[in-house]
Amino acid sequence: MAINLSPEEITSVFGDHDPTQHQAEAAERWGSTDAYKQSEQRTSQYSKDDWQQAQKEAEAVVNQFIVAMNAGLPASSPEAKAAAEAHRLNISTWYYDCSHEMQTNLAEMYLADPRFTAYYDSRHEGLAQYVHDAIFANALDIRN
Repeated sequence: MAINLSPEEITSVFGDHDPTQHQAEAAERWGSTDAYKQSEQRTSQYSKDDWQQAQKEAEAVVNQFIVAMNAGLPASSPEAKAAAEAHRLNISTWYYDCSHEMQTNLAEMYLADPRFTAYYDSRHEGLAQYVHDAIFANALDIRN
């Protein structure tokens, strides 16, 4: 992401999480992809208010997953799949066009990369697996 905020604004928007700390790794891994380029182009235009809105909407999506999980609903439930679709649309709105195929790749990364797993599981134990499974259930419905 191209974040054009001061260090104080980054702290104000993202709290203890500094999204710029992984910029070099992201550029190395995905810098040549269309998604990366599109995300850089979009986010380079964002103001502090834009970033705050993006964070607020992303938080709402995570909470959708947590509500479904706390209700004991399977990841294949309509509610969990709605959260998965909201997740995909949030990425498409704020960062890059996220197809269902791209989203399933992200879901795999949420389990393969301990940093993503830790983020989700810090919100609710087992959430990373639940998000993964809901994304796959939603993508399977779309394909059928």
